[in-house]
Amino acid sequence: MELPPRLRQAVDTALSGVPLADLQRASERLTQRYRGEILDGQLHLGDPVAALAYVTARLPATYAAVRAALEHAAERMPDFRPGSLLDVGAGPGTAMWASADCWPSLGQALLLDASPAIRALGSRFSEASGLSTEWRAFDIARDTLPDTSSDLVTLAYVLDELAPAVQLALVDQAWARTAGLLVVVEPGTPAGWKRILAARDRLIAADATLVAPCPHDARCPLVEPDWCHFSRRVARSSLHRMTKRGAVPWEDEKYIYIAASRLPVQQPAARILTPPRESSGKVGLKLCCADGFARERLVTRREGAVYKEARRTDWGDALAHSVVERDV
Repeated sequence: MELPPRLRQAVDTALSGVPLADLQRASERLTQRYRGEILDGQLHLGDPVAALAYVTARLPATYAAVRAALEHAAERMPDFRPGSLLDVGAGPGTAMWASADCWPSLGQALLLDASPAIRALGSRFSEASGLSTEWRAFDIARDTLPDTSSDLVTLAYVLDELAPAVQLALVDQAWARTAGLLVVVEPGTPAGWKRILAARDRLIAADATLVAPCPHDARCPLVEPDWCHFSRRVARSSLHRMTKRGAVPWEDEKYIYIAASRLPVQQPAARILTPPRESSGKVGLKLCCADGFARERLVTRREGAVYKEARRTDWGDALAHSVVERDV
């Protein structure tokens, strides 16, 4: 997956003339903070160079993850046409661009972030989006969300920067301002999965309808050391690769998410939890099923059309009853 052309051009313009060594140093600091999930009260993107390093090294991957999560939600809500977005912890506008790409109906966005540097950069980028945008300073740990509702509300790569009690309070606030769909995206680590599970429990308690990835609202059937997550392959530009000192022209971004709605949703029969395992005449699938259980399903060539459908599936896809029902 790649950034939308207009965003890619805006990023390239912002990075023009910035020394590579500065981007590399700032990128390494960001990587250390994100991997360590450091909560020291300091802004990760507090200065202009850090903001530029983020859009070079992290924006493509976070965009891919958010876009994939939105796509999975949109598949379950084919009649959903959001006109407004509230993006909390917006960064450079990642979720806004992903939402606009997923839903052309989107017309306006309110974007909240604490960092002046990233807001300035995101505001510049959003001029190319075609949307009506408003950017506001917002301290997630201290401020209260604006008293307004939006069709779509997003929290993308935000909870990992907050203490647990603040995470749940933010989910409560975000849900209260959701008119249609709330999507929360986190890194696809065991810790990220636990944060999503906590948010999921909170949303179920608030009578939200789970849209994706879960095909049920029962207890998650996975047990540690296993955990639920998905992955999206991201193309690296030459500058992206050099900034991260990488050798290959791509990277895999692992992510986990929860999408919840106030609108009715038809749940799938199951969702694929790991990459399908294809061998001669067989496709092995690990599934989270609508009855709340995780199962292994082996589809063979003898099953004809079902086998052909199974061969077209990918990690994270929802499945119809025709593929799942034999074992369920």
